[in-house]
Amino acid sequence: MAAKALSFDVGDYVVYPKHGVGRVIELQKQEIAGMQLELYVLRFEKEKMTLRVPTNKAESVGMRKLSSDKTLKEALETLKGKPRVKRTMWSRRAQEYEAKINSGDLVSIAEVVRDLFRAEDQPEQSYSERQIFEAAASRLARELAAMEQIDEPAALVKIVDILKAAAAIHNKDKVPA
Repeated sequence: MAAKALSFDVGDYVVYPKHGVGRVIELQKQEIAGMQLELYVLRFEKEKMTLRVPTNKAESVGMRKLSSDKTLKEALETLKGKPRVKRTMWSRRAQEYEAKINSGDLVSIAEVVRDLFRAEDQPEQSYSERQIFEAAASRLARELAAMEQIDEPAALVKIVDILKAAAAIHNKDKVPA
């Protein structure tokens, strides 16, 4: 496999699994420990963070372009599904949710959002459930926003609307269509 299998241009939106959607703001050449390295300089506005990723490591760390329309559609369909909550200890589930969020896979993130969403008529969430839900929803909203060229709050509203509509269907025995 070629070292430069992935290539991103300045201005491209990219997804870095641990941090979500960022933008390539610069391509840099730096000498580190006597070696010339080519680096992608990524800017994550929400975290106010800049990250430098060697171009030859971009693929191995899981950096990728924004999801395809097909993947986005699959993620939004996932939100409409019935929530699946395993009956394991919360600490174990929380680890699984964090792993899905950090995988950078849009459909996995959508599963976390779906499984942790609570409609107004449902029981309250614990603080840690809420934190994980918000992290996953924010990650999903940022990629949706970048793909549809809208802002993150508008993307979040779209996600919550889908979840509320799905919750109304899944939480009632019979709802007139």
